[in-house]
Amino acid sequence: MARHSRLETLSRMKRIGLVPVYYQSDPDVAIQIARACVAAGAMVLEFTNRGDRAVDVFGRLAEFRDAQQPDLALGVGSVVDAPTAALYIAAGADFVVGPVMDEDTAFLCNTRKIPYCPGCGSASEVHRAHRLGVEICKVFPGGCVGGPAFVKSIKGPMPWTDIMPTGGVSPTEENLTEWLAAGAACIGMGSKLITKDLVQQKNFDQLTSDVRQTLERIQRIRATLKT
Repeated sequence: MARHSRLETLSRMKRIGLVPVYYQSDPDVAIQIARACVAAGAMVLEFTNRGDRAVDVFGRLAEFRDAQQPDLALGVGSVVDAPTAALYIAAGADFVVGPVMDEDTAFLCNTRKIPYCPGCGSASEVHRAHRLGVEICKVFPGGCVGGPAFVKSIKGPMPWTDIMPTGGVSPTEENLTEWLAAGAACIGMGSKLITKDLVQQKNFDQLTSDVRQTLERIQRIRATLKT
């Protein structure tokens, strides 16, 4: 079951502002990546359901969280149906993220008080997600559905909407500023943060440095936008 409450996880996602996203078939490497992100201060992680027996790797990550990093909120991504979500919830997922809006998954997550962040690409999908109890809508792929302008457009008529863009997001000052200025509540970031080269080289110290710099950049941009 989830280690953290629904409200705690959602609040942390918005407060920290960054959700590193990754998949790794090797459990030991997956744990090393998680350890590197946590060392940087990224206390919310999304492991994606992308490969064969990915739930087994997730189980190892959940064991790592429970034994060594109990403050880590560990979620699962790339979930498109309720049976898959149920497997990960049973394995200890604190939140569920999907590329699409699936009603059965929303009902399941609501029943278990698990945050569900579905992929939305229109005002109608965002509205539908709200009706199904979603607090943070994932915009995916963020760079293809209108970019920061989409976020700003959605928040115009629906300012209560919390949006997490994922896909097409990079850790540069310029890109982060565009998303945050548009009103993004937090940022989901995958291969442009947890790069293939760093993982292959097992350069986890550099990964920690990159994640820390990204977190600092987000907080600095937020502070600037408030002035």
